[in-house]
Amino acid sequence: MKRKLKDYMLITLKGMGMGAADVVPGVSGGTIAFIVGIYDELIETIKSINAESLRLFFTGKWSRFWKHINGNFLFSLLLGIGISIFSLAKVITWLLADYPILVWAFFLGLVAASTWFVGKDIKEWNWKTVTGFIAGAIVAYYITVATPTETSTHPLFIFLCGAIAICAMILPGISGSFILVLLGKYFYIMEAVKTFDLATLAIFGTGAVIGITSFSRLLSYALKHFRNITLAVLTGFMLGSLNKVWPWKEIMDNAHGMPIETNILPNAHVPEAVALMIVGFLLVYVLEKLSAKK
Repeated sequence: MKRKLKDYMLITLKGMGMGAADVVPGVSGGTIAFIVGIYDELIETIKSINAESLRLFFTGKWSRFWKHINGNFLFSLLLGIGISIFSLAKVITWLLADYPILVWAFFLGLVAASTWFVGKDIKEWNWKTVTGFIAGAIVAYYITVATPTETSTHPLFIFLCGAIAICAMILPGISGSFILVLLGKYFYIMEAVKTFDLATLAIFGTGAVIGITSFSRLLSYALKHFRNITLAVLTGFMLGSLNKVWPWKEIMDNAHGMPIETNILPNAHVPEAVALMIVGFLLVYVLEKLSAKK
């Protein structure tokens, strides 16, 4: 695919959207990739990082290596994700602490619209796609109500967290950040990002690279050979994850002293929250129309 500089600048902006989503526990960067129309290319690009690409790199055939891994696309996307994560980590954590209802309301509109538009891509509804949709919704809902735990800071566990969370990050509807919350390492990793703890980030990043290059092969195969069922499962994931992004919550500690969120009826900032839900929904609608037109 021949692209111009402005195309790569747009990919960087899309990457910034993915990075911003990945910082928020409950919103998936994969959802943003689906919205902006780069999901399939992203999966295929990640899949291309394999033994052949490593052979080209280590034999000095760097031009072929770069082309093999769709390097311009990957670099532009990772640049956007990196800019977003390192610049927005403090802002997002501050907004979630001080204005949680408004932040979650915006993302509720975003995810709800994404669920609708991804579901529209399913060409045929039958017992297989319906079963996949229901299974995806149940799994995602269970993940959102699971209780966070306090876990080890051993390097091997941080490596494992990176491998697991990155797989969730490229799945629409399942948030890698929320998986980190469940693993007890969200604030630990966010603190590492804010303080540039390179040792922790290197261990986490290595796990993420190994996890995503392995998982992308499975996802690529599923999208090629079982696309309708796969899209149904992903749509179910997004529907089930709406429980997590419901703006109005009550937080209490469980028997182990860990905080548990319970959804409650709207009780504050209702007009502002509804307005931001509509903004989030319309943003996805506009992006979808632009992608379809292109």
